[in-house]
Amino acid sequence: MFSLPSLSSWLPSLPSFEWGSSLFDSLLQGLIGALGVSVLNSLLKVYFFVACVNDPQRQPQKQRLSAQWASLEMLHLAGLTLFLTLIGSRVAALVVLEFSLRAVSTLLSLGKGSGNKERLQLFLVCQFSLGCGLSCGLSFLQEGAPHRSLNLLLSLGLAVLLALGARRLTRHICSLYELHSSQRYCGVCLGLLASQHGMPRLLSRTLTVAFAVSDLAAVALINKDFLSSSEAVRFWTPLTICYTLLVIYMQAYRARSRRCWCAWVASSFC
Repeated sequence: MFSLPSLSSWLPSLPSFEWGSSLFDSLLQGLIGALGVSVLNSLLKVYFFVACVNDPQRQPQKQRLSAQWASLEMLHLAGLTLFLTLIGSRVAALVVLEFSLRAVSTLLSLGKGSGNKERLQLFLVCQFSLGCGLSCGLSFLQEGAPHRSLNLLLSLGLAVLLALGARRLTRHICSLYELHSSQRYCGVCLGLLASQHGMPRLLSRTLTVAFAVSDLAAVALINKDFLSSSEAVRFWTPLTICYTLLVIYMQAYRARSRRCWCAWVASSFC
């Protein structure tokens, strides 16, 4: 006769509850990070659409922005969620620190006349890093919490509301902004008409706060793996030196490229 313990020993081992809970928390963190990227995408789409409406030469770009690709947006959201879940908080922390150094290098090398354009480019390339920052920031803030999964579910609810509100704003602006701004009776459209030039500054400040918190969380997550301060120093010292040299090289390369471009323009008009 087979007893219950001997029969269970022949069955394949199933993942433990802790492992399943950790995977579920990682999935929630990845989904929240992807929804944060979706909010940024919607706000950038609103800004670029308003700018295209006010510029007659950018009508083709306006038509592409007004096109609705709901299936592609959902696919992008699902793919980004899966990717952020798989890479984990440690890799996300390294991605956040690397982008922060590149962003600081770019902002330090800005000229007086090209600041707005360079900042808009940073908004476009920071999307994946923003998702990583939100994911590792939540991992650090919720670490050891007694009701971590419940807290992440509440954060997910807030992220869903923000993403739906931003997407609804995008649909409203892309379909009705030209009519409402011309007839002057929609408060949302009139508000964007009056404050569209301040939108990049607001996004810049919001992203600065988000990446500042993410950088602190990333450093804390990486330092947690070291047993002593000497190990942390041996890790951070060469990494800091390498990234400092990389930042110096990138600034010199941009300055050299700018001088070559100015020299080419000057020679072409001579």
